[in-house]
Amino acid sequence: MPLIDVADLTKVFRVVVRQSGRFSALRTFLSREYRDVCAVDHVSFAIEAGEMVGYLGPNGAGKSTTLKMLTGILAPTSGHLSIDGREPQRQRIEHARRIGVVFGQRTQLWWDLPVIESFELLRYIYRIPLERWKANLSTFDDLLDLGAFLNTPVRQISLGQRMRAELAAALLHDPAILFLDEPTIGLDVIARERIRQFLERINHECGVTIILTTHDLNDIQRLCRRVILIDHGRVIYDGALETLRERFGRWRILIVDLERDDALDDTLEAPGAEVIERYGTRFRLRFDRSATTAAALIAYLSSRYPIRDLAIEEPEIESVIRRIYEAPEVARLHA
Repeated sequence: MPLIDVADLTKVFRVVVRQSGRFSALRTFLSREYRDVCAVDHVSFAIEAGEMVGYLGPNGAGKSTTLKMLTGILAPTSGHLSIDGREPQRQRIEHARRIGVVFGQRTQLWWDLPVIESFELLRYIYRIPLERWKANLSTFDDLLDLGAFLNTPVRQISLGQRMRAELAAALLHDPAILFLDEPTIGLDVIARERIRQFLERINHECGVTIILTTHDLNDIQRLCRRVILIDHGRVIYDGALETLRERFGRWRILIVDLERDDALDDTLEAPGAEVIERYGTRFRLRFDRSATTAAALIAYLSSRYPIRDLAIEEPEIESVIRRIYEAPEVARLHA
C-alpha cells in the first residue's frame, strides 16, 4: 500500500458573487448569490515511502489547496485520501504527530522568542523524549548551522536563517513525511543551496518522504526524480522528470570546441543538426532528439574535424514545462 494514496480528490469552495453598481454592498448583504469554484478537480496519485516528489503548477492551479488537504487543514469535498493509513481530517492529532510542514513564509516559530525556545516548546507539544530532541537538534545544527542564531529572537534573524529554523522545527519530532510549500522563496543563492543539500540528506539518509511545491525549477531539477503537474485543479502529468524532458524538450544543444580555426573552410556541418551560434572555434549545434542522437553526431564530427572538447546542453526544465502548459491537448482539458 502506498504511503500516500489519493483518488479523485476534489475541493470546491463556495464564494459570494460580488455585485457591481451603486448600493452593491447593500444588495450583496440582503440577497447573497454564490458560485462554486473547483480548486482541486478529481486529483489522483500515489506516493511510496522515501520518494521526493515535485508538485508543480502555475499560480491558482490547486497546489496549496492539495497540500492543505494532505496535511488535514482542509477537508476534501469528495474523493479518497489516505496517508500512512490515516484520514488526515478525521485523525488530525495523530496525523500531525507523523508529518512535518513548512508553508513558505508562514512561520511556525514564536516571533518574539529566541529560536531555541520555540524548539523547546515544540518538544513539549509533540512530547519528544529529551534525549531524542537533543540528538535531533544536534544533527540539524550540524547540517543547517543553527548555532549562530539559536539564541536570537525569530523577528531578528534573516529570512534564510528563519527558513533553516523552520525546517528544523518541522523535523524535530521525526516525521515520516515532510510537506514543503515554496521553502526557498525569496532566498539568496547560498541559502537555497544549503536548504537543498539538507533536503537531499534527510531524504537519502533518513528516508523522509517529501512533497515539494515550488516556482524555483532549479529546486526540482536538483531534488526530484518524479514530478506531478497540475493545472486548473487537474493532474496533467505524473511521471519521471527525465521522461518529461524527453517528451516535451525536443531540442538539444551540442557544443563543439575545435582545436584550431583553420580546421574548416566555412562552418561546421553535420546531418540532422544546424549551427545556431559560433564564437571563434566554438560551435553550438541544435538537433532534434527524435531525429538523431548525440552519439551519432559526435561520431560524425569526430571523424571529420579535430575536436578539443564536446558538451551536451539539455533543454531548461522551465521551457519544457511552459511548452506543456501551452500544448493543445492541455488546453482541451479545460474547454
